[in-house]
Amino acid sequence: MIDMKVHAADHGFHIHAEKHFIESYSLGQVWEVDLHPAEACEGPLEMLMILEVEPRTILAFEDLLAEHGMEIDQQEDIMLELPLYFKWSLPPLPNPPDLLVLATELAGVSGTTLPVEVSATDTFMSVTDPSQRSLSLVGRVDCRLLDLYIREINMCEVLECAHVLSIWLLEQSSNWLEE
Repeated sequence: MIDMKVHAADHGFHIHAEKHFIESYSLGQVWEVDLHPAEACEGPLEMLMILEVEPRTILAFEDLLAEHGMEIDQQEDIMLELPLYFKWSLPPLPNPPDLLVLATELAGVSGTTLPVEVSATDTFMSVTDPSQRSLSLVGRVDCRLLDLYIREINMCEVLECAHVLSIWLLEQSSNWLEE
């Protein structure tokens, strides 16, 4: 994850914090990096890069390495991927966008490099108050464990796409935050 964090900084992201979580029962691990584009130091965009590690995947990879060395079959290799998530969130928006239109526009920005799911949360402070809508976006790419292991993973295209998408969200958010 350190290599990815440094690589993200090379692509114009500021790194604010890194957290490592270990689930005590399953021993699943999550690395979470709090980052944002340099242009978003003052907000309103929050962004996380998250790598999830399932222990069974690591054990299966270790078994394959012991059995085949670095000559892992492509069919087996596909099963040995770790999800890398990019999560964006925006505060309550006075003028929220239409979610379908937003999802369509985001597909044009990120293409197939980083497919993005769009969701919204409506919050009511009290029964008589109007709802406040917050946006959440999640992009996911699967990283081949073998590439991570030998440090030959190329994240340039994904990180560049995440940066472009972040800048696009920043530009759009000014309209959504107007009262």
